[in-house]
Amino acid sequence: MPNMPNTRTLRQRYQRIAPFYDLLDGAFEYGRYRHIRPLLFRGLGGWILDAGVGTGRNMLSYPAGSDVVGADLSPAMLRRAERRRAASRARVQLMEMDVIQLALADASFDAVVASFLFCTLPDASQLPALRELARVMKPGGAIRLLDYVRPHRGTRRLLTRLWQPWVHWAYGASFDRDTERYIPMAGLRVRRADFVVADLIRLIEIERQP
Repeated sequence: MPNMPNTRTLRQRYQRIAPFYDLLDGAFEYGRYRHIRPLLFRGLGGWILDAGVGTGRNMLSYPAGSDVVGADLSPAMLRRAERRRAASRARVQLMEMDVIQLALADASFDAVVASFLFCTLPDASQLPALRELARVMKPGGAIRLLDYVRPHRGTRRLLTRLWQPWVHWAYGASFDRDTERYIPMAGLRVRRADFVVADLIRLIEIERQP
């Protein structure tokens, strides 16, 4: 099955932005993200898929002794992630692949994580991506998503509206992706969902429906 047109567009965008990605994201990384990334991996071990690994910012949070496959659709982003691999306490393999069409075996991972991935995926890719993550997860495993949502009120809601044109141009992202709507359609259910930064960033843990 060929890549969806919107996914090709996303790949082209990240190929373009890769040399500048860490610089553009630096203030948010050091002010916010580095404090919450470890929450994605708390209690995890074994084989882990980091879907949308990007430039490898999660690597310092990988559980010691685990085996992690970092997948991304942009070769340029993966080249930057390669520079961080030696600093990880896990055994890390980086692979170029599309989250809606993973070249990975069924039920091959104990856990799957994705940080700030689903806010970049167009609506048409949300359900296929969730289904793929569920396919490669072992029975009893968990999927953890760390992502932006649109705040309900106040200054943050106004700020996200002001930021929206920029984040869409740079990252193809939106604060209005309704990922949770697609979770039951993928044969999954929410085990837990918590805001980890005000009402702006949410950590969702998903499991297979019984």
